[in-house]
Amino acid sequence: MAAELDFSPPEIPEPTFMENVLRYGLFFGAIFQLICVLAIILPVSKSHKTDSDSFEPKTSETVKKPKASAPQISKKPKKETKKKR
Repeated sequence: MAAELDFSPPEIPEPTFMENVLRYGLFFGAIFQLICVLAIILPVSKSHKTDSDSFEPKTSETVKKPKASAPQISKKPKKETKKKR
């Protein structure tokens, strides 16, 4: 009975080319995502000074405010009713 037991490792087929591409593509994607998340979390120090003019917030003169809409003539005036209590 001991001679009948086969303790050899099971045969695993060699990965195909597409399986290798998928495996390394997933590794590359995971590393890329980690780099992106770290770039958002960790601040990056800039060695050169940037012009503050390009980052200056807009003044109230440059920001356009929406104009008040004129009352529409085509709408019928609403009928005023008293609230019943």
